[in-house]
Amino acid sequence: MLISEIAVQQSIPKKFLEQILLDLKRSGIVVSRRGKQGGYLLLKPADAITFGEVLRLVDGPIAPLPCLSQTAYRKCDDCDGEHLCEIRHVFARVADATRDVLFNTTIADAIEGAGEQNPAKVRELLTA
Repeated sequence: MLISEIAVQQSIPKKFLEQILLDLKRSGIVVSRRGKQGGYLLLKPADAITFGEVLRLVDGPIAPLPCLSQTAYRKCDDCDGEHLCEIRHVFARVADATRDVLFNTTIADAIEGAGEQNPAKVRELLTA
C-alpha cells in the first residue's frame, strides 16, 4: 500500500507514518517498492509479526519501569533494593501481562478482528 493511502485510512500524519515504516523496513518487517505498483509490503507473514515486536521497534522498551526492561535494563535512580520494592513488584505483574498480550497478538489477529467488523476492508487489505 502507498504511504498516502495508509495515512488517510488510519488517520495518521504522513511524516509520522514514514518514520514508522522506515523503522519497520530497517528491521526486515516490510519492504518498499517504487513505481506504479509500488508501496509497502510485509516481508513476513502477518501471523509472524507481533504487536510487541512492532511496538518495541517503534517506541523502544515496553516495560513501565527501567528496572523491568528486558532490552534496556537500568536500575532506578532512587532504588534501595529491587527485591524490597513494592512498586516494582506491582509493575512487574503489569509488565508481564502487557508483554503476554503484545507478544501473543499478531497483525493477522488484528486483521481477523477487523474482519468481524468490516469484512470488505479486510479483503481490500489482503489483496492490496
